[in-house]
Amino acid sequence: MDIRDGLIGSIGNTPLLKLERLSQQTGCNILGKAEFLNPGGSVKDRTAQYIVEDAERKGLLEPGGIIVEGTAGNTGIGLTVVGNARGYRTVIVMPDSQSQEKKDALRLLGAELILVPAVPYSDPNQYQHVAQRLAEKLRRESAAPVLYADQWDNTANREGHLANTGKEIWTQTQGEVDGFICAIGTGGTISGVSEYLKSKSKNVTIGLADPLGTCMYHYFRDGMLKATDGDSISEGIGQGRVTDNVAGAVVDEPFLITDEEALPVLFEVLEHEGLCLGGSSAINLAGAVRLAKRLGPGKTIVTILCDSGFRYASKLWNPNYLAQRQLPMPSWLEKPVSRDISDVLK
Repeated sequence: MDIRDGLIGSIGNTPLLKLERLSQQTGCNILGKAEFLNPGGSVKDRTAQYIVEDAERKGLLEPGGIIVEGTAGNTGIGLTVVGNARGYRTVIVMPDSQSQEKKDALRLLGAELILVPAVPYSDPNQYQHVAQRLAEKLRRESAAPVLYADQWDNTANREGHLANTGKEIWTQTQGEVDGFICAIGTGGTISGVSEYLKSKSKNVTIGLADPLGTCMYHYFRDGMLKATDGDSISEGIGQGRVTDNVAGAVVDEPFLITDEEALPVLFEVLEHEGLCLGGSSAINLAGAVRLAKRLGPGKTIVTILCDSGFRYASKLWNPNYLAQRQLPMPSWLEKPVSRDISDVLK
């Protein structure tokens, strides 16, 4: 019998999907790792699992314990579903600017959700700093063990992707992978996957897809932390500092990806391949197209399909939101069809 061990056993081993339209357009095999199929709905389930299991091995968590994290949403959701499965309470601090769908999901799952204003990392009231102070406060006041997950500087994040995600990609492609590319949020995915793939073949090209307004493009291209002009509607990606997970990343080809470039790719993938994906996946897909063009026809490029577009219905897939920002939108949202039932039945 093929039976997985509950929710924890269903994390990972996601399929690789061939993206037919993008492959045809570039002459490459462009493959997406379907991380939206994880039980919590995103690649961050892997991060949550490995952070929790690492803490358990170190004796930092036991049933009845509390997990505290600052997150744009998906890591909080991952920690909450993993925490529920392992007997932990979760307290999540999140910027109030994130999508309503992620806020609703956290509350539905039973997390204690604390919303704070979206301010720069330099501000002491930025959500990561608030989460760390809250964890310290709970440690002083609670008899239960308290873990500050710290997905940015906790290298269990990277180690999980090194142990599993990178290995899965290599196995699924039978070692026939020429390039891997994704964005940086914490740095765990790109650092873990790049380390594994480079250990198998030095010829694998690692690309970075960076949205506007963050520092990773210039960091890997020029060696300096300089933010690019502009901004992005993507959530959960983009970094302004070298986290402990970013420090382990290998990047050969950094690309700067605008929303204007990424969104049409996202809409095309839904219209022609049925995949409804989120904003970070849009940046990754546009990056995969760029890397494919850089490497030339006949190559196999892998990227991460981070989460579902249903988590961003109120923003990324909202025609009013897109129109206010003068961003591209799909034709079916631009001119929605609304018909009376009497017209349909004529």
